[in-house]
Amino acid sequence: MATISSQQTHIPKTNNEKEEREDYETTYQKYSEALQTLPKERGWMSEHLVQYQGYWLSPKSALKGVLLVQHHFKARPTDIFLSANMKCGTTWLRTLMFATMNRSRYDFSSQAHPLLNTGPHGCFPFLDASIYQNYPINTNLDALPSPRLFATHIPYTLLPQSVTSSGCKFVYIWRDPKDVLTSLCHFSERIKHKEVTSLSLKEAFEMFCEGVSHYGPFWDHVLEYWKASLESPEKFLFLRYEDLKKEPSIYLKKLAEFMGQPFSLEEERYGVVQEIVKLCSFENLSNLEVNKTGVQWFSNELVVDNCKFFRKGKVGDWQNHLTDEMKERLDQITKQKFNGSGLNFGVSPK
Repeated sequence: MATISSQQTHIPKTNNEKEEREDYETTYQKYSEALQTLPKERGWMSEHLVQYQGYWLSPKSALKGVLLVQHHFKARPTDIFLSANMKCGTTWLRTLMFATMNRSRYDFSSQAHPLLNTGPHGCFPFLDASIYQNYPINTNLDALPSPRLFATHIPYTLLPQSVTSSGCKFVYIWRDPKDVLTSLCHFSERIKHKEVTSLSLKEAFEMFCEGVSHYGPFWDHVLEYWKASLESPEKFLFLRYEDLKKEPSIYLKKLAEFMGQPFSLEEERYGVVQEIVKLCSFENLSNLEVNKTGVQWFSNELVVDNCKFFRKGKVGDWQNHLTDEMKERLDQITKQKFNGSGLNFGVSPK
């Protein structure tokens, strides 16, 4: 599994480069036109969000990424996607997936291991951003060997049929929306543009309840992937953050098997599962120099210090921030949204 640097932008000359460039220009024209007509609401990190096909997206990054994925991304049947709404544990899970898939390639104790000197996002490309960093031809993504690992926040119904019908696999993670809201509030405040006015907790709470958050509504995002997993269970591994935190070794073995790289009995005897869990622990990752001082470049508009991806990683931190009334309202919304789906935010799906 090769790593990808978000700052690599080499574009080789090809016979069809002109045609591909024109196709990209057409997409960018559609993007510019859409910005003039889409509904807008106040943003969390950027000046505003726009509503596209039922979901709220940041206009300069997420919307652009969605359109480029829809029109230009070429999926492979061997691709594996890590999908989730924001602040559901993807930083942690991408390290577990990367370490598991590459365990025969890198020595966990060696400083040459990519997770120790590159950081989670540098090892595991974020599709929403990677696809437009290499404009007009996303050769970096094409050059990655199979199976490719991609992270995305794109809602399932916004993914092109070329992805959903390709036979690729999805690992989806979700968590209690009360912790999602709490984490999103902190993260937004830490990375928002300087000209963006901070949201109060009350304002953020009301927006979240109304579905106006990045890649929201949160509940619709979860339910779309959940329903797709019921229709094609062999293509989806549906994980709950709270379960992964409680029993990481058990779920890591499920993850490895799902990705086609199950742990052998010998690996289990020699403690490889525990080594990966330790390598990817919050305590270890958050104390690495690369995650204290490094940065992750997502776009010209969004460059994030690696340290801002690591706050607490705890279950139930919402209790330190939300009122009883907020808790009751969010629980009631979740109960209503998930009613009849087979999902319960307090119980793991069977």
